[in-house]
Amino acid sequence: MSLVTVSLGSNVEPVRHIRLCLDALFDTFGALHISRVFESEPVGFSGGHNFYNLVVAFESDRSPSELQAWAKGVEVLYGRKPDTPRYSPRALDIDLLTVGDLCGVVEGIELPRGEITQNAFVLQPLAELLPEERHPACNTSYATLWANFSLGSQRLWPVDFTWGNAWLSRAEATTLKTSAR
Repeated sequence: MSLVTVSLGSNVEPVRHIRLCLDALFDTFGALHISRVFESEPVGFSGGHNFYNLVVAFESDRSPSELQAWAKGVEVLYGRKPDTPRYSPRALDIDLLTVGDLCGVVEGIELPRGEITQNAFVLQPLAELLPEERHPACNTSYATLWANFSLGSQRLWPVDFTWGNAWLSRAEATTLKTSAR
């Protein structure tokens, strides 16, 4: 079993789509470690609504290609069209960040995902969720990477969020071992 991290994002009915994705993750992988939910302005394009973003960690023995196929299937199930331009509004975006300590192009997938060190909406929730875990490529803790990160024009802020009977607070990350529904 490997620790897997994924980032979730949505700016089309984000509360609904993030909840649906958390349901799918829990139903498939079981216990989830969930970061706070952050609202952020779109990065790379203008217009549209702000995004909701978070990071989820869980244990899995699936391969990177199986995890990627699962993620893309869930995106399509909840309304993402496969030909959606990279920088555009989306119902659901699930990005595979890490699979254990795998590095490089594994089964056609770049691991760890480059966005970890490029985007605040990925690094901040990851650093808060797993502060002492180390980035597989540079062997630096996520907390240290976040402490040294320059926000530039990126803006994000935590929001209160509920999923079933679970309250994902602005103040702390959450571990759910049973269904929140």
